[in-house]
Amino acid sequence: MMHTATYAGLCVAAFLAGSIPFGLLIARAKGIDLRTVGSRNIGATNVLRSVGKLPALFTLLADIFKGAIFVALGRHLGVGVTVEGVIGLCAVLGHIFSVFLAFKGGKGVATALGVFVIYSPGAWGVTVVTWLITAFVTRYSSLAALTAFALLPGYIYIIDRSMVKVIIGIVVTVVIFFKHRDNISRLLHGTEKKIGRKSDA
Repeated sequence: MMHTATYAGLCVAAFLAGSIPFGLLIARAKGIDLRTVGSRNIGATNVLRSVGKLPALFTLLADIFKGAIFVALGRHLGVGVTVEGVIGLCAVLGHIFSVFLAFKGGKGVATALGVFVIYSPGAWGVTVVTWLITAFVTRYSSLAALTAFALLPGYIYIIDRSMVKVIIGIVVTVVIFFKHRDNISRLLHGTEKKIGRKSDA
């Protein structure tokens, strides 16, 4: 049986990995500070609007990877479904409250997707399809993320039948909705920017 210190170490490592602001670093390499342009968010959507498609793709993949890596390591070490979920939650919280950005950060969507590609791959697949369909139909990245994660706990229950995983899914969804509260307000007022619309900054 693994020692509690090992679990704690994995959680801390996941939080630190989640804290790495890949979008900010990738944009900075192009001479752009994401915190001063567009939505001022450090995620792939703002990179797409403010920097371009390829940097946005790199940001998306990097943010997914940092959500997946320590959940995968935890599974390899046999920590169990509950600890895997806590490790994944730590990665998402690291992205949102980055230690490298004075505990500010992004909205956690891509990092959460990285978590669930390992934690619940079946639910992850349906969630991604939901995101893609919603994004294609509405052209709103935020609405696509909110719709996909609102349905995620239900997908997990149907596919995995694990209440532990469902609870982790609910917690992650609540966190993501909290971080999207400004987007929700803009969606309600019809002022949210659509995918592909260039930054005005």
